[in-house]
Amino acid sequence: MASDQLSEVLDLVEVRALLTGGLSATGRWVSRAPVQDLLKFFAMVSGRARLTTDGVGDPVELQPGDVAIVTNRSWLEIEGGTGDGPPRVIVPEETDPQTRLAGVDRHTDDVVIGVRVDLNQAGRTLLLQALPPVAHVRASAAAASNLRTSLDRLFDEATGGQPGSAFAIRQHGQLLLLEVLRAYVDQAELPPGWLRALTDERLRPALALIHQEPGKPWGLEELARAAAMSRTSFADRFRTVAGMPPVTYLNRWRMLLAQRALRDGDVRVGSLASHLGYASESAFSTAFKREVGVSPLRYRYRVREEQGT
Repeated sequence: MASDQLSEVLDLVEVRALLTGGLSATGRWVSRAPVQDLLKFFAMVSGRARLTTDGVGDPVELQPGDVAIVTNRSWLEIEGGTGDGPPRVIVPEETDPQTRLAGVDRHTDDVVIGVRVDLNQAGRTLLLQALPPVAHVRASAAAASNLRTSLDRLFDEATGGQPGSAFAIRQHGQLLLLEVLRAYVDQAELPPGWLRALTDERLRPALALIHQEPGKPWGLEELARAAAMSRTSFADRFRTVAGMPPVTYLNRWRMLLAQRALRDGDVRVGSLASHLGYASESAFSTAFKREVGVSPLRYRYRVREEQGT
């Protein structure tokens, strides 16, 4: 994987993984709830369950250590356990997940945790394009060797009651999300998009040039040469893998960098335009508004209003 480039993108889209839910049960059980988050994943700490949601035909069979990434769904049902009689209905609670998981025995109980993934607007667009409605990540796959470890560490912090556990849960949640994405990339045929492009070995040298020097007017000839491919082969592969031509990818990468600069600093729009390779401030502003929907200055004001700064 192009791990450095992936890390760079995850930083740019301000990805955060937050433990928001958890349940444990024995016997037959079912839990139903609306989904209010655009991106969330559910991890089967122990036991087995079947996950169903809108827009997906067959239930997803979750084994111990498996994770289901759910994107832009409106409702969810998880059912597990064995035994006679109707299943016990478990109603999601608003209490702290650590409180709900206290005293859980994963050796005897079915245990599921829910993790919300927060991103900025650019990140939501990128990940929603890169993932299907439900992505099933199997812990049994060879590429998921670290997934189980990350999940166990998160669970141990959530149930251990140790000082600093809230901080540790945030860190382990981030690492678990990274392991989930790594495992999914190796297990599934990704749709065209940025995640597939960042993990394509043949395109890696060309993408490295774009990421390292976004202000250069990269041409097809230079990028194809870096990838050791002909112009035609490179252009065809790039469009197939990334879902867009190289120049579009370059422009979108510049816009991600611009959004970060406008959020985090007081750089002048004209200086930012020059740094990112635009001939004038107006050309940059036009490109920014086309991609983001508002002018650079309006974007900066809006973000800072939302942050209360």
